[in-house]
Amino acid sequence: MGAPFIGSEAVAAARLTKYALSSRFVAIHPDVYVPRSTRLTAVLRAKAAWLWSRRRGVVAGQSAAALHRAKWVDDSRPAELLYDCRRPPRSVTTWSDQVEADEVQLIAGMRVTTPARTALDLACRYPIGAAVAAIDALARATRLKITDVELLAGRYPGRRNIRRARTTLALVDAGAESPRESRLRLSLIRAGFPRPQTQIPVYDEWGQLAAVVDMGWEDIKVGVDYEGEHHRTTRGAFNKSIRRHETLSQLGWINIRVTVEDTEAGIISRVAAARARRTCTETENPAIFPV
Repeated sequence: MGAPFIGSEAVAAARLTKYALSSRFVAIHPDVYVPRSTRLTAVLRAKAAWLWSRRRGVVAGQSAAALHRAKWVDDSRPAELLYDCRRPPRSVTTWSDQVEADEVQLIAGMRVTTPARTALDLACRYPIGAAVAAIDALARATRLKITDVELLAGRYPGRRNIRRARTTLALVDAGAESPRESRLRLSLIRAGFPRPQTQIPVYDEWGQLAAVVDMGWEDIKVGVDYEGEHHRTTRGAFNKSIRRHETLSQLGWINIRVTVEDTEAGIISRVAAARARRTCTETENPAIFPV
């Protein structure tokens, strides 16, 4: 029994004795147990919360995103359910929002919000920056169409934060491969640069794929890459990163590499300088939105 289960059901079905239940398992919610050595993931937390609701809740928000196999969901966060309960356990967050039948699907026997409804909930419930990163990952995992989410939002014109949600949805891009890439993209937009393309393929003189740039502007050959820790912690990745940068330079690209140590102001300054070298006469108007 590696997955969460309802203890009283296991005892009633004679799968466990009361002694075995209390000695080998631990309750994470009232009457919901896991083996004592279990490391709780977002998916396991989602199932445990659903069982706690006596299978009546609908898994939603980040918990639904995890069940849709989106990456980067924080395993330590409380599970999220659409379930009318004002006093859930500490590690469960419940919402009592309206949900229609076509906004729910079954995953592993559990009722879970569809990708479109999940995206709408995230857009309404989280600040813009966090919501965009979460929906970026969800869209990448499910091939979510933002037009479907926008149509769904039309059902709830009076929903709290629906205007903010529309702003969020307009900023989503499934090309982001990590939350840091999402935040970097938003920083560039917020600074007033034209919205960057993501995952730009770059071909060499023989038509062979030479590199894929995280984000940038293909028309002026300015690219911005976020380099995570893995680019520096292994010799192979480090050497590959150097060769890739050299190749892009040879193909006429200005390649700006960003790491976690870079400040937002420093990044914006470097990007502005690179764009100025290519677009001396371009006028850019800042796009202002709260993140």
